[in-house]
Amino acid sequence: MLDSMKVGHFIMEKRKALGMTQQQLAERLNVSFQAISKWENGAAYPNIEILKDLSTVLDVTVDEILQGSEKQADGLSYSKAGIDIAYTDTIKTEMAKSLETKDKRVLNGLGPFASLYDINFPEINEPVLVLKSEEPGSKQKLALEYGYTESICHDMINHLVNDVIVMGAKPLAVLDTIVCGNAEKDTIKTLVKGVSDACKENECSLVGGETSIQPLVVDAGVYVLTSSIAGIVERSKVIDGSAIEEGDSVLAVASNGLHTNGYSLVRLLMDRKPQIKLDKIDGMTFIEQIMKPHTPYYKAVKGLFGKDVIHGMAHITGGGIEGNLRRVIPDGLSAKVDLSKLKLLNIFKYIRSSGNISDEEMLRTFNCGVGFIVVTSQKDKNTVMDHIKKSYDCYEIGTIEKGDMKVAFENRLNWL
Repeated sequence: MLDSMKVGHFIMEKRKALGMTQQQLAERLNVSFQAISKWENGAAYPNIEILKDLSTVLDVTVDEILQGSEKQADGLSYSKAGIDIAYTDTIKTEMAKSLETKDKRVLNGLGPFASLYDINFPEINEPVLVLKSEEPGSKQKLALEYGYTESICHDMINHLVNDVIVMGAKPLAVLDTIVCGNAEKDTIKTLVKGVSDACKENECSLVGGETSIQPLVVDAGVYVLTSSIAGIVERSKVIDGSAIEEGDSVLAVASNGLHTNGYSLVRLLMDRKPQIKLDKIDGMTFIEQIMKPHTPYYKAVKGLFGKDVIHGMAHITGGGIEGNLRRVIPDGLSAKVDLSKLKLLNIFKYIRSSGNISDEEMLRTFNCGVGFIVVTSQKDKNTVMDHIKKSYDCYEIGTIEKGDMKVAFENRLNWL
């Protein structure tokens, strides 16, 4: 239990040892000297937001402030290893606010060893869980470097949700993991809020996760994100491509840019041509264009689930159209895709030109303007397109034919 007098005396002794007045300490912390006086008199505690800065100024740990005493100089401690338990506990308090949800299936909050989620679905006779893990790749390095901390969380969750909805699943619950070299409260708070907000936008809940501080493994200021999701679908309603048949239509759903793939190549391009970062494409800088959050497709297609109009879906990520569409095409069939019909975004035209990149490499590395593909019958294609167009551009790019290639391209990309 905290002893306010002991904490206050410790702060005062440390301040005096540094030769600082209350006013000088107050100025360093951007607070009033009356606040310093209250702390030292035991009338109040420093709030969570100021503790880390106070520990830095006094050259002690947050744990030592809250204990009101300095650790033994010759003894090892978790704090000396770079992990301050008291400070991380304050971060968890901040996290709890982002994990608040109105989802009655979430049976507990932050604190227990694991999350409880009610999976009783009376309306589903044979429920099947759809499980997936994902991370936003090297885009997260650029996000932290250029100030897109919260945005990268939407990238991760939107990508994750898109991967389970191709099975016809409703997204339910997400667990996130943040691995870092040191826990900066504001950054952690922003990351958790970003993940939570992205989950809500995709009609699912962030139910828990893990924040792992590894100072001797990960450099200070480095954050590595990953998440896992559970979705639900009726066994008889699973969409796995098995319903795809000869004559079906292949529909493209537009992306808004790179989404979360191709960033290793883009970073190489930026290293070789650093001046491109501020070049304008469609009124936005290059950085703004490539940092657009990954497009979420759940709300655009969920109204079609259960209506037997979707035969297969593919989320176009690493590997491009061919590498992802082939995963849902049954043996003996081939999706014949007309490349000249793809509506190529200007950001891809710019990357191709700046890096002198071949069409084959562009198609393998990027989505080239097609973020999602839906395969449907010819009789249902207009219904499907009209529904999706309420959210995103949707148009036909090919048909299903007999063949052994899974995906076959015809014609060439039109870069004009």
